[in-house]
Amino acid sequence: MDFTFNEDQLLFQTTLRAFLAKECTPEKIREIWESETGRSSELWAKLAEMGITGLLIPEEQEGMGMNEIDAVLLHEELGRAGCGEPVISTAAVAAPLLHELGIPELSDQWLKKVAVGEAIIGVGCEPSPFVADANVADLLLLQDGDGDEIHAVDPKTVNLIHEDANDPSRRLYSIDWAGSDATQIASGQTAIDLWGAAVDRGVLAAAAQQLGVCDRLISMSAAYAEQRKQFGKPIGTFQAVKHMLANCKVKLEYARPVVLRAAHSVAHGVPARGLHVSMAKIVASEAAALAARTGLQVHGALGYTWEQDLHIWMRRAWSLEQAWGRNAWHRARIDAVILSDEALLGPGTTF
Repeated sequence: MDFTFNEDQLLFQTTLRAFLAKECTPEKIREIWESETGRSSELWAKLAEMGITGLLIPEEQEGMGMNEIDAVLLHEELGRAGCGEPVISTAAVAAPLLHELGIPELSDQWLKKVAVGEAIIGVGCEPSPFVADANVADLLLLQDGDGDEIHAVDPKTVNLIHEDANDPSRRLYSIDWAGSDATQIASGQTAIDLWGAAVDRGVLAAAAQQLGVCDRLISMSAAYAEQRKQFGKPIGTFQAVKHMLANCKVKLEYARPVVLRAAHSVAHGVPARGLHVSMAKIVASEAAALAARTGLQVHGALGYTWEQDLHIWMRRAWSLEQAWGRNAWHRARIDAVILSDEALLGPGTTF
């Protein structure tokens, strides 16, 4: 399998990295944290102008008409920049879900708005008990019943209950609501299949962002190890510190192909898609968690301070591990697939 990206894909990644370096600085992230909504309408509009919000939306709906393979590098850049805008829920999950529902009234109303940055969509389904960004959402797509119902709900008609989060970039809410025939837009096996695809897209996007978070943590730690001195020498010259950072780099480079494999599986709808995205989420989250622990150790007591930028990415590593299923949930999912018979995966399936 060839994971080589073409020139256009790499150029898009480079362009987004340069944009985020200017528009999503640690100073601006802190400003967004302190805002009432925890979101920046200005940054969201600029991301839309670049095409980020419309990545998976068809061109006839003002989108980019891309797939998850195109998007994986861009999610990595969002993670590298520490960007907390609701790209995963709105662009990676809700937009393709609305398209696949095949309901013209919904897709015509919402997809163009998402593509041009005029709408945010919150998604509430297993494995997360909370809905991120429900406070700023223009539409909520919620799971009901035994996972076999999809409801499109006006946020103004529900009761939002704010939940604490360790990452100021995430505003989480429990939702007190009741579904009805008027809000139900899919049911039965159709809803189950659509939710399955939606969750896998969310898991993949979170895993890809973890790669960027991990890379940024390693870079910050390596840079600080060159500055911090003990016994008259930079601590980066000490073998123990070198080994710690090298271990993080190894974890990252082993995680990246697993995430790319998952992107291919989601984009092409392979039978083992769920298995691949769960594996990707685990290895990417573990790599980011190790980089966070190592970064804190390298920075010493300074790493605990609010003023140090390190904790922005440490918090992203922790919150992305919890988003779209924690590692324990994904391990259980992998166990269920591996221990099941071949019929669940399809004949000739390879991992």
